[in-house]
Amino acid sequence: MTAPTGHLPALAAAVLQPGFVGTTPPPWVCRWLGEGLGSVVLFARNVVDSEQVTALTATLRAERPDVIVAIDEEAGDVTRLESAHGSSRPGNFALGAVDDPALTEAVARDLGVELAATGITLDYAPDADVNSNPANPVIGVRSFGADPALVARHTAAWVRGLQAGGVAACAKHFPGHGDTRVDSHHDLPRITADRDRLDACELAPFRAAVAAGVQAVMTGHLLVPALDPRLPATLSQRILGGLLRDELGFSGVVVTDAMEMRAVADRYGFAGATVRALIAGADAICVGGERADEQAAVELRDAIVAAVVSGELPEERLAEAAKRVGQLAAWTMTARTRGAAGARDAHVGLVAARRAVRVTADPAAPAALPLTRPAYVVEFEPLRNIAIGAETPWGIGAPLGALLPGTRTVRYAEPDVPTDPGAGAGADPLVLVVRDLHRHDWMRAAVHRALAVRPDAVVVELGVPELVVGAAHVATHGATRANGRAAAEVLTGAR
Repeated sequence: MTAPTGHLPALAAAVLQPGFVGTTPPPWVCRWLGEGLGSVVLFARNVVDSEQVTALTATLRAERPDVIVAIDEEAGDVTRLESAHGSSRPGNFALGAVDDPALTEAVARDLGVELAATGITLDYAPDADVNSNPANPVIGVRSFGADPALVARHTAAWVRGLQAGGVAACAKHFPGHGDTRVDSHHDLPRITADRDRLDACELAPFRAAVAAGVQAVMTGHLLVPALDPRLPATLSQRILGGLLRDELGFSGVVVTDAMEMRAVADRYGFAGATVRALIAGADAICVGGERADEQAAVELRDAIVAAVVSGELPEERLAEAAKRVGQLAAWTMTARTRGAAGARDAHVGLVAARRAVRVTADPAAPAALPLTRPAYVVEFEPLRNIAIGAETPWGIGAPLGALLPGTRTVRYAEPDVPTDPGAGAGADPLVLVVRDLHRHDWMRAAVHRALAVRPDAVVVELGVPELVVGAAHVATHGATRANGRAAAEVLTGAR
């Protein structure tokens, strides 16, 4: 497939950040890099291990040395680099629970050094959303917390650390996805806060990110009537231009959330939403989570060119977007070289996960911890949102079994939960593992049934600990591999 001639197709390609399938770059991506493509984004499907990713990015750079290689690596429940095993870091919510900005900065810097060494130059992190609505189905532990000031200081610390490690940070999801019950992968969330509330809550972390020198900001597919009653943030000039550029003073790259997400694609079309986003002030178009073939890239490139030819999209706006992408590419080349030469602190993630664990004991119940013999672990598995992905393992059964050989683990999902989920425990200690217990009626009912029979059971919450139950309640503030190991250590008294 040959690119159209002229300068407009190259300009259009420069603002795209497509994904692709495979652990090596397909021929169309390599060809497009020679035709103007400025960026690509990697997903879990592109990752085997660090050595393979390093080889993949080297292949990309052989075609274009300054290509921006992005990844959605939040170093928490959302992980791409460690999707096969779970993240070795605890995630934002755990870092917020510790509330040590220096630790957050150290965790982010270590991630930056690791990413830079593999050739990745832009990370779609940190999540700067304030999780003010505990019923939120898509943010939760991806946020640093529910307090705007806490989220702001840790967002700034993450930005400083990641960029000191050699990788551009990208604060998301502007202007704030925390106060919603709707996942924008599926529908358009509506944020009903007034402007005063937005200033005090949602916008505070983004102001902090800009002040910290964040290189990129990702838009959220959100309808915020107090800012624009008609258009979602990604498509709103009032929000991207008037608010983000003019009021907050952001001068870096505005990246869209994935344009195939139904919040915008269902209403404006895949290509139509892309053109509207560029008109509104977006600079880079993220695509490829679900549409990851050349045809998707062609569709967007051709729609952008047609919009310029028709006058719908001013050529000056497209050129401005491409220029900003080029400026970010130049920044990443210098920063990556510096970061890749830095020293890693491979233990900082586990240290942070250990510090984040909180134990609440029922004073009226006999001591349930530490466990001194093999346990029976029941893990309740809710549906995971698309951002987290189904491929990433979680739980405490494996790390607990390593410390208490003979530990048995079962996992139940709705609607397959037995009447007594703990019946298989016998006389063994019973551990009930949950994620966001407060959000799932079926999970709550199952846990209450188990506790009615075994009031001595320990409950381990790997999500937001909004509901505390059990003789002993262990909150990890995340479901990563590091969180699971830290929980197992607390359960057994290993630390």
